[in-house]
Amino acid sequence: MALGMFEYTLVLIFVIAGISPYISAYRGGTSFALATILSLLLVSFVQFSNAMIIGVPIQLGFLGWPLDVFGTIPSISSSPVESYRLLTSAWMHGGWTHVLGNILVIGLVGVPLEQRMGGKRWMLVYLIGLLGGNIAWIMTHPDSSIPTVGASGAVFGILGAYMACWPSDKVEFPVFIFIRPWPIWVIVLAYLGFELWVMSDQQYLAGSSVAHMAHIGGFFLSYASARQVAKGGPHLIEGEISGDIDKSRGGMPDLGIDPWKLNGKSLEGAALRVLESLKSEGDEFETRRAWLEELSEHTLCPSCDGEIVCITESGRTWVECAVSNSHLRWP
Repeated sequence: MALGMFEYTLVLIFVIAGISPYISAYRGGTSFALATILSLLLVSFVQFSNAMIIGVPIQLGFLGWPLDVFGTIPSISSSPVESYRLLTSAWMHGGWTHVLGNILVIGLVGVPLEQRMGGKRWMLVYLIGLLGGNIAWIMTHPDSSIPTVGASGAVFGILGAYMACWPSDKVEFPVFIFIRPWPIWVIVLAYLGFELWVMSDQQYLAGSSVAHMAHIGGFFLSYASARQVAKGGPHLIEGEISGDIDKSRGGMPDLGIDPWKLNGKSLEGAALRVLESLKSEGDEFETRRAWLEELSEHTLCPSCDGEIVCITESGRTWVECAVSNSHLRWP
């Protein structure tokens, strides 16, 4: 469709509202899941404000030209020019109930999943779910010219990734009328079971405006890829045992015997107090990182008495000798 100056200006506002929270999260080292919530809220505010300005009734689910521009339209999806829709469709919604329902799952399930696998890995499985949902919808409705919108495929991708990696984790979540800590597998059973039941009821499905197949596609593509994505993250994947990884510490390496004592150079004073605090309080990733950073400032390499540095990479933190990591790399 042809866009005028007002529409192009609004497109720019959509883009700024959508990406600004991610830029802030990346620069500040904060949560990508929370950035996603803010991004969806800001874009929805712009979208629905535009609908009110032009007098379109939001409750009818028809919100004007933004859906035609940003939504996934299967009948034209084969054109490379239209491929951007696979991404932008997740930021368009059919109403506040639609967007708030997705945000609820991102907040209650997505945030703890991000703490498990780290921000960048979380963002990857979110996008995998989004693509899986859109691809599934296009493949099953190739001739449809109706725009499909919403982050539901990505949201089901979050559920699929969590189910694949840590199904026994419990999060507080409303399942039916009960709000309590539920294992992830119970939440998935409720959500996925409902989707499969709806899809088995052809009469209900025919009258539904919900892209149920997109939910299924997002779930299973993220489920299939999540364990590979999560490898090397802050926490060991459920069911995996690797070398000196201690599962009781959330997948972080066991501290064991400190290398200074092992080399006959037991720590004293402030360095010893930091080491003891590390051993007693270092069960959580952020706490361990803080104590290891403190330790690097009070100690020297037990092999060469050189400076040691604290390194955080791929969701893990350790100290190593600045001269050679063959001298010290711990834990």
